[in-house]
Amino acid sequence: MPISETWLLPDGVADVLPEQAQVIESLRRKSLDFLASRGYQLVYTPFIEYIESLSSLSESNQDLDLATFKVIDQLSGRLLGVRADMTPQVARIDAHVHPVEGVARYCYAGTVLHTKPQGFNTTRAPLQLGAELFGSDSIDADVELIDLMISLIQDAGLAEGIHLDLGHVGMFRSLVAQAGLSKAAENQLSDLYQRKALPELQEFTATLNFGQDFYTLGRYASDLDALKAHLSAEVQNNPAFKQAFEAVQSTQNAIQARWPDLHIGIDVVELRSYHYHTGLMYAVYAPNRAAPLAQGGRYDGIGEHFGRARPATGFSFDLYALSAGKFETLQTVVAPKGTAADLVAAIATARSQGLSVIQLLGNDNFSSVPHATHQLVNVGGEWTVTTI
Repeated sequence: MPISETWLLPDGVADVLPEQAQVIESLRRKSLDFLASRGYQLVYTPFIEYIESLSSLSESNQDLDLATFKVIDQLSGRLLGVRADMTPQVARIDAHVHPVEGVARYCYAGTVLHTKPQGFNTTRAPLQLGAELFGSDSIDADVELIDLMISLIQDAGLAEGIHLDLGHVGMFRSLVAQAGLSKAAENQLSDLYQRKALPELQEFTATLNFGQDFYTLGRYASDLDALKAHLSAEVQNNPAFKQAFEAVQSTQNAIQARWPDLHIGIDVVELRSYHYHTGLMYAVYAPNRAAPLAQGGRYDGIGEHFGRARPATGFSFDLYALSAGKFETLQTVVAPKGTAADLVAAIATARSQGLSVIQLLGNDNFSSVPHATHQLVNVGGEWTVTTI
């Protein structure tokens, strides 16, 4: 079949045309510059790696494993994976390629590839931008990352009406350990919490050890005061539970102090990527958007797969999603052909001012640049940019 009949792209991938590409690229540059100003060093990672390197997360996150394209390396015969997330790669860099002592901060931007769309109306090839912080288990590190995440969303012009969700896997995990639940019961509870199925949750927990506390955790997941008032003293005095509870409280207070107008919601049984995250989880939502604009959390020990376990926290977002619906009319100046010194100087001056200038070629005329918005004309011996 000739290529002229097979030009359609696969489902879930799309071209980005100039009017939107300009918005995305400006946002990418601005975001990376902002992160650099905060001490986050830019890294580039390969698009494809041996699957063992990419499996540091997929071992504990089946969703990521299923999202990863796998191919056979024609040189070595080994299995390769096309990156579906850049976090494992940055963890590899922190562990082996650039093993900094103390706190390390990295940022990145690049295309990742998913076997299937990860949400409604999403691309299979997101342009992922994110930041990772290694070497600190302090709540201050999580607060710093959340602050960065909100700042980048604000710079993208989406701050109005946004909502921050905070959660922590530690409360559920500590209660599961305290109750001595089986893996099957743990998975069933996780599913019920995710579906917010309170009647089913009440029925299921009726026969469990600490069953009333499990029900309370789901019933008052978004109200820390009510949760504290209804949980048993035995659970509240559990050191692991207490640490997780206080971490959510401290983070909420710190972020609210920095962003007093930000709406912050709590959901202590939001267990997305439950087997991947180890502590705080956070996500930012915007009005009329089902999927989060950005999300992240703590994933301590991620480098253990590479022989260097370190505390870690980070976030990422899809630049395509963050800039969805935004277009920019490109300002293009058309200059007449010619090599006169004053014309060449005028073109150079316009370009130095940030204008895009196209000089006509051969027998071209102004109609040969249909997207032009301005032209360079000689008025009284002076070259001037005028609107077409």
